[in-house]
Amino acid sequence: MKTLNLIIGLLFANLLTAQTYNVYHQGIVDNATLANITTNLNEFVAFGEKNAFKTTAKYNNLVDAKNWLKAKYQTFGYTDIVEDNFTENGRTVTNIVVTKIGEVYPNEFIIIDGHYDTLNGVGANDNGSGTTLLLEIARVMANVPTAYSIKFINFSVEEQGLLGSDYYANNTGAGLDIRYVFNIDEVGGVAGMTNNIIVCERDEGSPTVNNAASAVLTNELATSIELYSSLSTEISNAYASDYMPFEDNGEIITGLYEKNETAHAHSSTDIIANMDIPYVFEVTKGALGALLHFADADVVLSTENSAVTMNTIKIFPNPVSDNVFVKFDRENISEVKIKMINVLGKEVYYKIIQSPKHVEKLNIDKLTSGVYFMSIQRGTVVTTQKIVIK
Repeated sequence: MKTLNLIIGLLFANLLTAQTYNVYHQGIVDNATLANITTNLNEFVAFGEKNAFKTTAKYNNLVDAKNWLKAKYQTFGYTDIVEDNFTENGRTVTNIVVTKIGEVYPNEFIIIDGHYDTLNGVGANDNGSGTTLLLEIARVMANVPTAYSIKFINFSVEEQGLLGSDYYANNTGAGLDIRYVFNIDEVGGVAGMTNNIIVCERDEGSPTVNNAASAVLTNELATSIELYSSLSTEISNAYASDYMPFEDNGEIITGLYEKNETAHAHSSTDIIANMDIPYVFEVTKGALGALLHFADADVVLSTENSAVTMNTIKIFPNPVSDNVFVKFDRENISEVKIKMINVLGKEVYYKIIQSPKHVEKLNIDKLTSGVYFMSIQRGTVVTTQKIVIK
């Protein structure tokens, strides 16, 4: 079995894109803000204890938090927002499932999740930290093209035995082609301590057939954390959180959990004052970098005829100030479409040139300084090159 696991792990490693520092990903990560995390965390705790199994008031708090989450995703521009309802303890509870469709593999899904219910208190760390992390990543990635589809899932009734994730894994999400599951639970740190390490969790349980692949994925997660945040990482085992029902089904899982474990979880003292919001911000940046890597966020910029290189098209100068020149291999070629894409994946420049000259001059002085990607399409052939504007 160990040999089989090793083979699966090696095969899975080959499915992941080469992992190095990616300036495009960094530009996206830089759009996450501490202010957004702070605002969302304060709004989350303001709902009070969010618990379907206690008083009507606390159940209503859970419903209010659900509606708040839906409204947040709507403001980010998401339209595929589903209330995944089920009944527990005589009450309707809801997982919020938000889908972002991939442009290359739309039927293969990465799940990034965190529960939004709390126990015996407002749950600032457990799991307001994970909830606000998911919201900020979803906000930043709303307009970023990805190769694989992503499901942002806020699970309910985790505190009563992983009931929300178990329902989704075995009912709503059954049959879904899940590439892997990325779980976020309790990443708030401890006030007054040095919170500079995040624990990356891998599958070490049964069934064992998916363990080697999880180890590879978790190593990729740790690398991303250290590339795109100030945090160091440790590797540990996955347990007792919303990735477990998926693990039981043989899916490939990974997750994040704070190194300095709070003493306030599941109590009335799990409040913002007892956690470290800047730590949550750093975890968010690292997790965002990892998700961009997992979802192949820049693959869609160069998927068409990826064997085509820039050898026959020259773009200069680079870096550039006001004018950039494109030199083609010959004159009187067919129509050319030129796009400039910023680090958020948004198109900021578009031009069609009929029968372009050997060298075409493009004025881009209206674009701000930064990193862009120039996409040049001739027929079905697309080439892409990074451009730096000074």
